Amino acid sequence: MAILVTGGTGYIGSHTVVELLNANYEVIVVDNFSNSNPESLSRIKEISGKDFKFFEVDLLDRGELETVFSNCVIDAVIHFAGLKAVGESVEIPICYYHNNITGTLNLIDLMQKYDVLNMVFSSSATVYGAPKQVPISENFSLNVTNPYGRTKLMIEEILNDVYTSNSNWSIALLRYFNPIGAHESGRIGEDPNGIPNNLMPYITQVAVGKLNELKVFGNDYSTPDGTGVRDYIHVVDLAKGHLKALEKIISSNGVEAYNLGTGKGYSVLEIVQAFEKTTGKKIPYSFGPRRSGDIAECFANPTKAEKDLGWKARRGIKEMCIDSWRWQSQNPIGFQNKNDKNYATTLIR
Repeated sequence: MAILVTGGTGYIGSHTVVELLNANYEVIVVDNFSNSNPESLSRIKEISGKDFKFFEVDLLDRGELETVFSNCVIDAVIHFAGLKAVGESVEIPICYYHNNITGTLNLIDLMQKYDVLNMVFSSSATVYGAPKQVPISENFSLNVTNPYGRTKLMIEEILNDVYTSNSNWSIALLRYFNPIGAHESGRIGEDPNGIPNNLMPYITQVAVGKLNELKVFGNDYSTPDGTGVRDYIHVVDLAKGHLKALEKIISSNGVEAYNLGTGKGYSVLEIVQAFEKTTGKKIPYSFGPRRSGDIAECFANPTKAEKDLGWKARRGIKEMCIDSWRWQSQNPIGFQNKNDKNYATTLIR
């Protein structure tokens, strides 16, 4: 069975491709490297011991994307590709709407044209906005607080409308909470461009000497220590959730949303303390103002995914910290080559 993975060289995408290959799926990856590195392709092959097809394609280029469909037999699509930073989306909303929504429209239009009606969509817990209570269940009202989340919600609504128009579609909407960690090999992990938008790569870049200190956005939330509380899930558990969702959509029709989280929330400072304890690395930090679009507390009720998909997060916060540090310590500047002339000036000493 052949699976097209959009954004397959990115953080979550690369880990999912590894799991797909390990499960003996045929994989076709498309990516434009806007927030990833071509080196991840060889690392995926190294970890899995298997090859796969790759096309450097931007989903906004419908013509180039169609060459993938016309040249490959595709049974299902796992759709990761998209811009993903909450804060940046507030600053450049038009770019987010154009990229995320137009790219997805091009993709589903071609899927329908080539009769590929199975999709696992990378959605987000941001579609819940600021929930009135936690843990969050899939039947909660949807009310986003930032443009990034709004693009995810709009795409969910588009996919529901697509199914209404053609009941042969089968779609899983996976609402992620906060993925962290890395593959246990240390060969692939989160490698953001510029200053990280997510907590764990910020922490690990401080630990490795690439950044001076962690900037904590807000310490005046109504949480036990004043910092934001999130549901952190190991990226390998998250990747395995995609395979379970894939099995589900291949065997049934319809549209269903699933939370992929652990069901437990940790504050920013709790994550810092856990990282320091498991790695022995001290993380200096300072507090700054809240980021626009952020909320106080967000963690999942994951029981629907366990019941319907047979999926449950298995890895704890200790493994998340250890695997994150293994990746960063073995790859201080991410996927860049250590022989790069800029390497010596990249680390802060």
